[in-house]
Amino acid sequence: MKNLLTAIFGKTAGSTLSTSVGGRIFLDEAPADSEFPYAVFQVVNTSPERTFTEDFEETSIQFSIYSDSLSATEISTIQGYLDSLFDEGSTFAVTGSTLIWMRRNNTVTMTDNITTDSGTFTLRHWATDFDILVSKD
Repeated sequence: MKNLLTAIFGKTAGSTLSTSVGGRIFLDEAPADSEFPYAVFQVVNTSPERTFTEDFEETSIQFSIYSDSLSATEISTIQGYLDSLFDEGSTFAVTGSTLIWMRRNNTVTMTDNITTDSGTFTLRHWATDFDILVSKD
């Protein structure tokens, strides 16, 4: 698992996705005072897959993008960068494994009204699940 998370951080570093969120990509949760937009990713589940001759690991990772922009343009642009970085056809190296595929499973779009000391505002939250299959070397 550590190698996969390291590979994801490595793939995002310096990417258009990272630039579009000001480098604010976090594992599991963002700090409470994070500036918008930002992205968070987390492991949804992982399970071993075995044949008689091969060992695989299937993992679902969820990326959540958060934006306080009134327009959907910002978040949909960031989503496009996320898709081009990780959806099928993109490759990255996972130490100790061979990437078989990484593909987008689904995207859910949400808006929430958030109340803070400064008032109430609308927050956009798009969550995208990617399924990853690696063979263990």
